[in-house]
Amino acid sequence: MKIKRILVPVDFSPNSLEALDGAVEFARPFKATLAVLFVIEPVYYAVPDFVGAPAAMSSLIEEQIRTGREQLLALQRRYAKRRVKLRTLMRTGTPYQQIVDTAKSLKSDLIVMATHGRTGVTHLLLGSVAERVVRSAPCPVLTLRGGKEPRRRSSARKSKKKA
Repeated sequence: MKIKRILVPVDFSPNSLEALDGAVEFARPFKATLAVLFVIEPVYYAVPDFVGAPAAMSSLIEEQIRTGREQLLALQRRYAKRRVKLRTLMRTGTPYQQIVDTAKSLKSDLIVMATHGRTGVTHLLLGSVAERVVRSAPCPVLTLRGGKEPRRRSSARKSKKKA
């Protein structure tokens, strides 16, 4: 299996950035190029038709775009120092669909992503983005579980210490 193009979706959560670090290490022996994708999910709220509501929603989206660009630029700078072939992309839409569509358009050989990104009501209502990507992706998907948990002692070791 030749891996030349790896798509790495990020939402700038610690888990997604940890997955990006993992993708960098995975890409090195293959000399693969990383495409880092940030998806801005449209905001749909039941907002009464108040004067100024459309302008407020527009400024919210503009702020997300501005912040996303800044964070992607910061990632480019950070990884340029590590001599990694990395490009950044930003899309607007449903995250899992944009990830799948981008993987197709880039002819990605692999998608590397965190099993969990941001949490909250959106996650509860829509389910796991990673799960939907795995089901729909045009290429293999490597999911990385984020968050380093401390090693736990086995119950056998605990009982020996008590004795």
